[in-house]
Amino acid sequence: MNRILIAEDEARIAAFVEKGLRGNGFVTTVVEDGEAAFEYARSGEFDLLVLDIGLPLSDGFTVLRRLRQARVTLPVIILTARDSVADTVAGLEGGADDYIPKPFAFEELLARVRLRLRAERTPEVTVLRVGDLSLDLRSRRVHVGGHVVELSAREFALAEVFCRHPDQVLTREQLLSHVWGFDFDPGSNVVDVYVRYLRKKIGAERIETLRGTGYRMKAL
Repeated sequence: MNRILIAEDEARIAAFVEKGLRGNGFVTTVVEDGEAAFEYARSGEFDLLVLDIGLPLSDGFTVLRRLRQARVTLPVIILTARDSVADTVAGLEGGADDYIPKPFAFEELLARVRLRLRAERTPEVTVLRVGDLSLDLRSRRVHVGGHVVELSAREFALAEVFCRHPDQVLTREQLLSHVWGFDFDPGSNVVDVYVRYLRKKIGAERIETLRGTGYRMKAL
């Protein structure tokens, strides 16, 4: 399932784009300023960035330049009210993969998103392994040390995020975004609750707590 980062500070447009993409099977995260867009985009957790130019803190051109300087190859589609030839050229020469002026038809954006994702597609990974823990993404089966373990849908989603980022510290906010979207208050303890559930089933020693930071999955 493709994960798309939407960097847009106009709430109405962000909600429109997010609703449309989610309705077509994508997992979305919305950020409202350039600094957040840069940090999220370089995390390696997204497959594509829809980037507005007129962002606060750092504009879209600055975000794009910093990403490319950092050798982040994430596909970027610029979505902006600036429709001059100069702005279009600046965006494309700055490393954008596509450029859509506002106002726009959602179907056009969707088609371009799908096109860019196809261009970037690599052979699909169907089984994730961290040590003797394996997750089969097709059958939804989990094996720990050769034994089958039953996980709920939410537990499986959480385990999948950990397995995609082994030995990497994941904050509660990142886990909330990937597993629960933005349906929960960032101050909620739901992540901690489900980490406890997951530890009981796959082994407490696999998921390390880093106080004040988040969690990390270790290979055993």
